[in-house]
Order: sequence, then structure tokens, then C-alpha cells
Amino acid sequence: MWNSAHDTYLESRVLSASPLELIRLLYQGALGAVREARRFLAEGKIAERSRSISKACEIVIELNASLHHEQGSEIATRLAALYDYMLRRLLEANQRQSDEPLADVLGLLSTLSEAWAAAVPLAEPVIAAENPWSVPPETATAVASQAWSL
Repeated sequence: MWNSAHDTYLESRVLSASPLELIRLLYQGALGAVREARRFLAEGKIAERSRSISKACEIVIELNASLHHEQGSEIATRLAALYDYMLRRLLEANQRQSDEPLADVLGLLSTLSEAWAAAVPLAEPVIAAENPWSVPPETATAVASQAWSL
């Protein structure tokens, strides 16, 4: 029952999120998957560790796919290289059954997530509001159109 309610909540959150909030959710998901992989590695749970690493890889691939190379070419290029590095380290962690690459990826994801969280409120102050009904319609429309154009 809990998973069903949690899955429904998460689905609702994803469907109602702005593109900028979706990136934040992807970072949270990747961080959680890497943390789980480290825990499963320590517990000797091979299948669970492998699934968590695969989940982290899928999320990093999605983050890479979300880059807009034509709009932010230098930043997008650097992030693409960083995501590629993280993918290689995740695969290395799975192959070698080693914690060190997972710790490396966790540190990189944490840094990027913190930077994103610091930058996003500047770009979308209204969307961060807990209650979307408290935002005047004209403000919500303007912020939404701005967010989708990013």
C-alpha cells in the first residue's frame, strides 16, 4: 500500500513539475540510487546493488539528454563530459564491486544538485511555492512560459 501511495504521489509531482523542477527531481533520484548502491554493496547484496547502479545510470543518461547544446554550448559540453565520466565510474563500481567510484559519483552529484538548487530559485521563484493556487493566474502563466522556454 505504501509503495502505491508513494508512487502515485511521485507521479503527480512529476506530472505537475516545471522543466526546472524535473531536473531537481532527477538529481534527487540519482543521489538516492547511488546511496542505495553503496548500502547494498556494504551489505553484500549484489542484485540490489546492480539494480541501484543501473537506476543511477539511467538517470544520468536522462540528465545528459536534457542538455540544450545549442543554447548553452560551453556549459552543456562540460556537463555532458561530466555525465559521461559519472557513467564510466558507475559502470566501474558495478564491475569491480567497489565503493570508491560510487563515492566519487555521489560527491559530483551532490555538488551539481546543490548548485542547481541554488540557481533554480532565482529562475523560478513562483513555481517553488507550495500551493500553486496561491499564485495569481497571470504570474503563473508568465513563469510557466519562461520555464518552458529554458
